[in-house]
Amino acid sequence: MRRADLDPDPLRQFERWFEHDRVALATATPDGRPSVRMVLLKGFDRNGFVFYTSYESRKGRELEANPYGALLFHWNGRQVRIEGRVERVSAADADAYWRTRPIGSRLSAAASAQSEPIAAREELEAAVERVRHELGDDPPRPARWGGYRLVPDRFEFWEHRDDRLHDRFLYKPTDGGWTTVRLQP
Repeated sequence: MRRADLDPDPLRQFERWFEHDRVALATATPDGRPSVRMVLLKGFDRNGFVFYTSYESRKGRELEANPYGALLFHWNGRQVRIEGRVERVSAADADAYWRTRPIGSRLSAAASAQSEPIAAREELEAAVERVRHELGDDPPRPARWGGYRLVPDRFEFWEHRDDRLHDRFLYKPTDGGWTTVRLQP
């Protein structure tokens, strides 16, 4: 990859490479202990990269205490790392997305105390049935569930080379735009 092949806008460059909605999300506790997991990317634009979860989950608690995260997209021979501040999406946006989810996903999210221990799967299944009985097949979005947006302040594009001299380009914000620098592999 040559610098001349890169778009000067990291979001447009990302759109060129984007293939799947799965992304690794890294968060950290207030004392810096990291954790990473896969999440579904539900959208991206100039405002950032959006995913949904329980605010009371481990990732939700970590983001409330330390509102920075990192995303890692990996495709065959390529990866993109994106870092930045994480903020909640609006309740209206969370409600709108909630209504697009399949009923099973809504019931599961309404019934689950995500990331909390449970003795047996049967308890979780019973909780889903209780929610279905109490709220029907169109449960409202629980207040504890919603979306987050990672607002990027760094993009790194990496491309594999057989000689291990991988191509790496870092985008950093400047006044009104981005600057791009090549990094050593």
